[in-house]
Formats: sequence, C-alpha cells, structure tokens
Amino acid sequence: MSRSVLFDTETTGLDPGEGHRVIEIAALELVNDLPTERFFHALLDPERDIPEEASRIHGMFAADLRGKKRFAEVADALLEFMGEGKLIAHNAGFDFGFLDAELARIGRAGLDRARMVDTLALAKQRFPGMPNSLDALCRRFAIDLSARGTHNALLDCRLLAQVYVELTGGRQRGLILGGRTGPDRAVRYSYGAGRTPRPIVPDAAELAAHEAFVARIKDSLWRAGEG
Repeated sequence: MSRSVLFDTETTGLDPGEGHRVIEIAALELVNDLPTERFFHALLDPERDIPEEASRIHGMFAADLRGKKRFAEVADALLEFMGEGKLIAHNAGFDFGFLDAELARIGRAGLDRARMVDTLALAKQRFPGMPNSLDALCRRFAIDLSARGTHNALLDCRLLAQVYVELTGGRQRGLILGGRTGPDRAVRYSYGAGRTPRPIVPDAAELAAHEAFVARIKDSLWRAGEG
C-alpha cells in the first residue's frame, strides 16, 4: 500500500520573503493515489493584515481569522498527517515555499523537495501549450466546478485529487477497495464497478495554442510526414 498526501494553502500574498503568511491549509490522504476519507484542515491567524487583492481571491479577511490557531499550534499535527510519503500540490513550489517559511519561523526543518510532486508540471508535460490551471484541468476532465467560487484550500484539494487521478492514468476499471479501520476512525473508499470515459476534446483556443507551440519546435514529431 502506497500512502501520499495532497495539499493546498491559501495565503496573505504571493511571497513569504515579504512577510506573507499561510492562512489556510488543507491536506488529503491518498492510498495508491486514490483519496480516502481522511483529511487535515486548519484556518490560521496570520498575525498580520490581509491585503484586499488577496481577499478577493480567497474571500477571507483578517477579522475572519482573528483568534484562530497560529501555525505553531498546528505544525506537529500537520507534519504527522503528512507522514513520509509523496507530497502533491498544484504549482507545488509555491506551497512548499510558504510551508518552509512557516516552519523556519518556529525553528523546524523545511519539507524534503525529493517528496514533491507538482501536478502543474505533470499537466504541462501532458498538455503542452494549453491552459493548465486547476480550473482549466477540471473543465478538460469534466470535473464538476459548480461548488467553486472563491479559492478554498479544502475544496481545491478535493478537485485536485480528481485531476491527479486523471493525470496519472485514471482509475482502474472495476477497482473497488474494501474498508479499513485505523486507530482513530474508519476509512472507507470505493469507486464502483467502472469508470465513465472522459474524452478530452480541445476547444479552438487550445488547438491554436498547441499549433503555436508545435511551430516553435524544430523537426517536430507532430509534423513528421507532412508536406
């Protein structure tokens, strides 16, 4: 059994080097690259203001987080949940950088980059020249985005877990995993007898972007046999 953790953060800004902080962190457990019911979630008091432009993205304001736990209070539980396996995130360098900065503030070592799996890099390899944001990937794989308004770390994790399954080859047909019981709670996961095919049909803009990308490649295999 292979265990990994997929995670996401929301922050007060884009650069921890400028004093920006994590205000929300969510993480989901994956077993054999499929999500279980176990997750970690925390809203955090950043001990600073939240710029208006950041609040427009995630919908959170300093007043909403006043009195919430500080990162130091949840760090041990977070690291225990993350365990020793792969750590998966979309644009993972951003989330790793912010967690490393938070860990450094409390005198703890940063996350091991050897554990990093970046779904943005995976998507760029699979869909070069196409939009590869989380929203774009969900639309490409016909994943329901109706619950997504402002960014929310826990919802984003649940969406990304579905994207990750597709990026890594999709669920095996007929895969049904039985329940297992942990020391704290039952964890159940089942994906039914089959998987509905999700054909990927690029739109006109994506096709144009792909053509522009191919045109920049010398002796492209895509052009082999043409002309």
